[in-house]
Parts: sequence; structure tokens; C-alpha cells
Amino acid sequence: MRMPASCPPPGVKIVSNAQRPPLIVHVIYHLGIGGLENGLVNLINHIPPDRYRHAIVCLKGYSDFRLRIKREDVEIVALHKSEGQDFGLYFNLFKTLRRLKPDIVHTRNLGTIEGQLIAAFAGARVRVHGEHGRDVFDLYGKSRKYNLLRKAIRPFINHFIAVSRDLENWLATTVGATPHRISQIYNGVDSQRFYPRLREGSATTVLRNVPDGFFTEDTFVIGSVGRMTDVKNFPSLIQAFLMLIKEVPAEREKLRLVIAGDGNSRQACLDMLSEAGAAGFAWLPGERADIPDLMRAMDLFVLPSLGEGISNTILEAMSTGLPVVATRVGGNAEIVQDGVTGILIPPAEPEAMMRALLHYYRNPGLVAEHGRAARQQVETRFSMEAMTQGYIGVYDKALQS
Repeated sequence: MRMPASCPPPGVKIVSNAQRPPLIVHVIYHLGIGGLENGLVNLINHIPPDRYRHAIVCLKGYSDFRLRIKREDVEIVALHKSEGQDFGLYFNLFKTLRRLKPDIVHTRNLGTIEGQLIAAFAGARVRVHGEHGRDVFDLYGKSRKYNLLRKAIRPFINHFIAVSRDLENWLATTVGATPHRISQIYNGVDSQRFYPRLREGSATTVLRNVPDGFFTEDTFVIGSVGRMTDVKNFPSLIQAFLMLIKEVPAEREKLRLVIAGDGNSRQACLDMLSEAGAAGFAWLPGERADIPDLMRAMDLFVLPSLGEGISNTILEAMSTGLPVVATRVGGNAEIVQDGVTGILIPPAEPEAMMRALLHYYRNPGLVAEHGRAARQQVETRFSMEAMTQGYIGVYDKALQS
């Protein structure tokens, strides 16, 4: 259990700042299940403790997802932002940063970018901002209002990090960040945690609280993981799955759909399945702590997003040896090789998605071939070590300059 903000974690010796590694304060909106948050946890877990210390300031709050952090010296602060405009939030963030005295403040995405201004006034010597993807209200980063805000705060930011080439180009051309102040770093995946199943059916034996008879030896499991928010567009996956079971009515008993995650579209997805009489073919369990095991129970991974940076869940699925059907948005085309490790489809087109699902269902050899290629690509291009060294390089360079 983590101690309150005013107390040091148990077993941590208090020493002067001069004797301790530099402190990075990561400012995020909410610490829960999500790609951005997963990347942050991975980064904290893999940066050597003698290089950097970490604290996390959550503008909203946090969930049990924080327990995935392995280090015991990471303070987590929740500022409990009120709905709408909360001017008191800025004062609370200022007080928190003055107390923590960070060497680096690292904000992420539009929801926290104003923290750069607060960090400057609080005396943070280095300020880094990361772009991990855009939300449904500004999918392509063209909103004049938001871009004016980004440009106004840009002078307070020492360095930008983009998780995809698509976002890197947008930062330079639209936001106006100078190229030498932008680093593009792909997310890394823990390939030792996300690995292919060893034999058929082996993964389902370790899953708990699964509906009786849902996984059988001859079922074909289509799966997805993520926050069930509007930008992820999970209703389109439900539509595609319903089309699929109509397309092959004689084989519908072999088809299964799993979506792990929670959010404002989950109930709508459940209602769609119920109204179609297909609730027994799908399982939407909400948030799960056993995502690696759940992915090993899948045959095919699908991400129906309207917009993406670099999807951690796609990388985790590829590391698990799964072919991926994904929309051709954001950085998806940078990690999914169409026809090699998966199939790319247009966004918001359930018919195209259904055709891709059907193609894999009818070609089990292709499922295995693309799954093997996906795993190999993760091992060569998206290692955790490469991501960690990339971030350390940015932090080191920013402090030196």
C-alpha cells in the first residue's frame, strides 16, 4: 500500500537531493488501464533506479492499476480534478510541484499540457511533453482552439516526445515545434510477459471467472483490449462480429468475441449483443488484471480505433503471437505490416472489418504465419530496452542542456 503524499514510502531512507538520482514527475490525467498509462508503468519499471527517481501526479485519480509499478519509492499523488474548469487544480499542482522539487516534469497529451506552464512557475528546470495520440474530439489534430493552446505553451517546453512518426510530423508542421526538440520513440513491449501460448488450449486453463463453456477446443476467439471510449469505436467491432455470425450461420457456435476493458461504450456494446440475441457468443468482462493470459486465449486481435498514436495493446498482441486487424489510422500502419503481420482496414467500416475477420477464420494457416511474423517484429523493433534507452537519452540530454 502506498503512503499518503506527505509520507515517504516504508523502508526508504531520507537523504539529501544531492545524493539522489534526478526526480522525474510524470503528470497524467488518470492512472488506470490504458495504453499511455501502461507505457508509463513500463518505463518506470525498466529505468534503473540509480539513474532516475519517479513520482506520478494524477490530475484526476488512480485505480489498482498503480499496483503494477514494481518500485516502492514512487509517490503517487491524486489531485481529484472537478468536472469542467477547475481553477483550483492549477494551484494544487503548483503546490505539489513545489513540494516535490522535480528535476524534470513530463506531461502527456493535451489533457495535461497546461501543467507545463505551472511547472515553469514552480521552478522545474527541465520540462518534457509527450504526445501519445489524440482523442475523438480532435482526431487529426486540426482544432484551431487546441492548436492555439499548444502553440502558446510550446515556448515553455524544452523537449517533445512523439510515439509515432505521424505524431512527430504533426508536432513539427502543425504545432510548430522545431525538429531538433522532437524525439520519436516507439513504445516497447515486455516480450517476457506477453508471449505466445505453448500449446493449444493451454492459456484457457489459467483464466478465472470465465463463463462456462465459453472457450472450447474448436472455438475461434476474436479479441480486443482497451478503454471502451468513443475514440476506440468498439461498437464497430460488435457490428462486424454480428455480421460475421450472420455470414457463417452454420458455424456461429465456433465464434467467440472477447473485449476486456471498461468505459462509456461498454453498456452500448452489451445492449447491441443482447438485442441481436448474440450475448452468449461474446464476453465483455470489464477491466482484467490477467491480460497476458487473456491474450493467449485469443486467436486474432482487433483494434477498431478512430485514432491512435502507437497502440500498446497491438504491440502486446503481436508479442503474444497474434495477427492483428487494425484500422489504418495514426501510427497503426507503422507497426502492423499489411499482409505480413495483420490486415489494415479503413476506420468506421464494419463491413471491411468483418471481411478481414472472415479471411482469418477461413485460413488458419495464415493466422499462424502472421502471428509468428508479428512476434518476430516485436523482438527486433519494439523491445522494452530500446524504448527505455530512448527515454533515458532524452532525459539525459535535456538535463545537460
